[in-house]
Amino acid sequence: MGIFGRKKKNNASSAGRGIVLIREVPDAMRGEKKLGKVGFYTRLVAPPPEFREGCDLAIEIDIMEMPAIERKLGEEGIPFMKIIPLGNESTEPVDIVNVVRYADSVMVKAGNMKMTFDHSSGLILNVSGGGCPDVPYLYAIYVGENLQKARKPRDIGFTLCALMLDRAFEECLKIYAG
Repeated sequence: MGIFGRKKKNNASSAGRGIVLIREVPDAMRGEKKLGKVGFYTRLVAPPPEFREGCDLAIEIDIMEMPAIERKLGEEGIPFMKIIPLGNESTEPVDIVNVVRYADSVMVKAGNMKMTFDHSSGLILNVSGGGCPDVPYLYAIYVGENLQKARKPRDIGFTLCALMLDRAFEECLKIYAG
């Protein structure tokens, strides 16, 4: 249910979308979680290059809910820089997930992070990319783990690399499940 008791759409109409620009990755993650919890349409995206000012992460929203979203972010103490309406192709958020299939494995790239797994067993073969200090830690946690038994990267880290690895991980789970 949405904030006003109506069932929420899976996404906003192309003319009615916007992005919330946020300076810090943990704030973007908290904002997306808090807004989604109360029924707003949200999706973490990479903002179009011309709007990148903070952590290169934004929350896609239904722009019609902008006043309520501003109010909710304020109530939750989540700082944001501004909300920008999207309306044409030049201001589309950047797709951050790509999949490469090999003979026996699949590599999913989200942002600068990559996760590779064995397609038949679900065993995580490699984690690489990014430039955050927690990448070696994430590598040590995930390589050799089964996708279905591993914890979500989003529950472990708070960096942009952990968030992007979480996106890759979720896509890996979908692909492995068929």
